[in-house]
Amino acid sequence: MTRPLFQTLYARLALGLFLLLVIVGGLFTVLSLYSVREYSAAVNQALNRDLASDLVSDRNLVTDGRINHSELERLFDLYMTINPSIEIYLLDQDGRILSYSADPARIKRKHVSLEPIHRLLENPDAYPLQGDDPRSHDRGKVFSVTPVPSAENPTGYLYVVLRGEEYDFAESMVHSDRLLQMGGGALVISLFVGLLAGLVFFRLLTRRLSRLTARVEAFEAGAKDAKSTDTADRTGVPGDDVDYLAARFDQMAARIAGQLELLKDKDRQRRQLVAQVSHDLRTPLASIQGYLETLGMKQQELSPDERRRFLGVALAETLRLSKLVDELFELAALDARERQPFAEPFMPAELLHDVVQKHRPKAEQASVVLNITGAQPAMVLADIAMTERVLDNLIGNAIDHSPRGAEVKLSVFADSGGVEICVLDAGKGIAPEDIDHVFDPFYQAPGASRSGHAGLGLAIARRMAELQQGRVSVENHPGAGAAFRFWLPLADSTPKESTAL
Repeated sequence: MTRPLFQTLYARLALGLFLLLVIVGGLFTVLSLYSVREYSAAVNQALNRDLASDLVSDRNLVTDGRINHSELERLFDLYMTINPSIEIYLLDQDGRILSYSADPARIKRKHVSLEPIHRLLENPDAYPLQGDDPRSHDRGKVFSVTPVPSAENPTGYLYVVLRGEEYDFAESMVHSDRLLQMGGGALVISLFVGLLAGLVFFRLLTRRLSRLTARVEAFEAGAKDAKSTDTADRTGVPGDDVDYLAARFDQMAARIAGQLELLKDKDRQRRQLVAQVSHDLRTPLASIQGYLETLGMKQQELSPDERRRFLGVALAETLRLSKLVDELFELAALDARERQPFAEPFMPAELLHDVVQKHRPKAEQASVVLNITGAQPAMVLADIAMTERVLDNLIGNAIDHSPRGAEVKLSVFADSGGVEICVLDAGKGIAPEDIDHVFDPFYQAPGASRSGHAGLGLAIARRMAELQQGRVSVENHPGAGAAFRFWLPLADSTPKESTAL
């Protein structure tokens, strides 16, 4: 699904970057202009710090310890002509303006504050320091000042405003457009370079997210084989959060794909199970129905021996049907984990002897010898009833698949992690194409009789072994039949959580 451009993360990052650069650029421009003005004022005051005292000495403003007012008037006229950027004021000791060189119509103050004057006189390096501007009620200007007629006997102050109104007017006329052009140009260039660099960086960052989004959409659309194209190492720690997210998605996608395949396989098995159950249930039911109908219709015509035989066949089919239903319920309970093992320590060798004694009548009837060739003493932690159920199935199958006069060998061996019980029959073995399916429900070797069971025993045995943290496997034994191996963990090597099932 294609999203509009401005709904993508890249477009939103680009817009956010543009707005951020505009705000930062505007603040930078304002701060730069303010800093330039402050710097210019500081330089101007530093260069003209002694201007007031130089004017007093150079223009002979003090004669015989008194101010020469006629010379002061000539000084006002002179500097209004040759240097209109400064304004000269004569103040008394209270800060009142006595005379000045400016246009009288522009003077708005009759008094200036003496606090900045005293500060500058006490510390000549305290610049930029602004004093009151007589031409404004609220504006301050840098200045130069000296006491007159002398510092030892002051009667007033010569107060020189360094950046007067004429200076401000000329500066605004000359530099306003220039500053705007320079500031605007610098801002535009900065925005362009910053935005270009940010867009390139965001593109490098979001292209991996775009690829990840494409894989997510492909996976959603059914392309479960979509794989990562990033070069980051997925076997170790990912490079950053995007790599980590991509790695986790790949693992999640693989897990979901595997679970989907497992669900498909389970669904296939369920369908096969339903079909097989229907077939296996139909056969004994049809047999029971047939024999009972025959007994009902020909009861008077049948001899007592025939009636007993018909009833015997119907009873045998009923037992077969009951066993099949019991196995189906048992397998369903194991698959749903409704039946959980009760683990306790016991010796498999002792249990094997008991199970063998239970099966000897069946073995003798089939002319098969049950022989325990080895039984190492070892303690396992498992469910005795489930273990006995597994051994019943394995030994019963071994008797069924061994020819008359053959020997079924049983053994118990302990290793470092558990105990293995081996049941080796004397049959023909299992075909290579069938050996991987012997534990599937309803599986039976080709040619095997279905009388008495429906191929659920080995499936039940495997489920029970796995619930006890064990396993069941099978292999063809050279020179003999099939060897079924049932492994259970030792009591002292089993994790505690495996016993609390």
